[in-house]
Amino acid sequence: MEDKQTEISQLGEFGLIDRLTKELPRVNESTVYAVGDDAAVLSFPADSEVLVTTDMLLENVHFDLTYVPLMHLGYKAAVVNFSDIYAMNGTPKQITVSLGISRRFTVEHIEALYAGIRRACEIYGVDIIGGDTCSSHQGLVISITCIGEAPKGTAVKRSGAKDTDLICVSGDLGAAYMGLQLLEREKIASAGQKDFQPDFSGKEYIIERQLKPEARKDIIEALAREGVRPTAMMDVSDGLSSELIHICKQSDTGCRVYEDRIPIDYQTAVMAEELNMNLVTAALNGGEDYELLFTVPLTDHDKVEKIEGVKIIGYITKPELGCALVTRDGGEIPLKAQGWNPLADQNQD
Repeated sequence: MEDKQTEISQLGEFGLIDRLTKELPRVNESTVYAVGDDAAVLSFPADSEVLVTTDMLLENVHFDLTYVPLMHLGYKAAVVNFSDIYAMNGTPKQITVSLGISRRFTVEHIEALYAGIRRACEIYGVDIIGGDTCSSHQGLVISITCIGEAPKGTAVKRSGAKDTDLICVSGDLGAAYMGLQLLEREKIASAGQKDFQPDFSGKEYIIERQLKPEARKDIIEALAREGVRPTAMMDVSDGLSSELIHICKQSDTGCRVYEDRIPIDYQTAVMAEELNMNLVTAALNGGEDYELLFTVPLTDHDKVEKIEGVKIIGYITKPELGCALVTRDGGEIPLKAQGWNPLADQNQD
């Protein structure tokens, strides 16, 4: 970050927007006209469906600037929206970015945030087409709306899972949650110490999973190559257990997930042991992994097994059997939605 800091009031709202959106590239044909007028102009092919998602992040609720760099925050804010579009089997095309900014932030702070957003858009091929800025009395507020596209009839909802479908998940689970626990631990340890150096050695992966997640564009592309269209899908933002219950509720089914098949990274396991936390509980309920959870017909078993980074962790059952975790000893534990609840009072014990 630059040493010289510029008060936002020196530029004003339009001056700030001009500075942030200067020379924005346009990469999608559906973006006809972007920043610079009262509204953006989009044009999608007649044989496609348009997907829209919105995500809001509030300082001290969704992120803590004590340990979250602004560039990483911008990147993450964009990527979590892209993930929602991929979770519908679509492709993100455009975003709008709205910011609520308190007086303690300078132009250079917001430029760092925007640099992260622009980097995410560059990597995933997404256009920034507009947004808004206003003053905030409660810290930094980020609201991003993402517009995506899917060929007609190919969007995947949560409600299509059927009895005997296989349950699949990409990547590994619990890493982002363990990264958050590590960051919080080091924040507490640093309190009152001027030259404190946090110790992240050997834990780089879980830190990155928390601060700089990626959307699983690669998995959507691999499924398309193999000719697999999931029957139901969503991303793992609130925890595997929560997301599975969502799919089963909306599909009117039950499920069985095997404890020994849940993919967990070594660093996640080490961190859980250090903190004396139950590893499977962290993987089931941690959240913010932004992996893809999806179901496919049993007949697609061999195709799915070919896809690197995807693991079959269970199967869909009839609704009367409920949702359960099958433990290593063959017992069954009912799944509970214990993941992140954005409407809960975060100050409660």
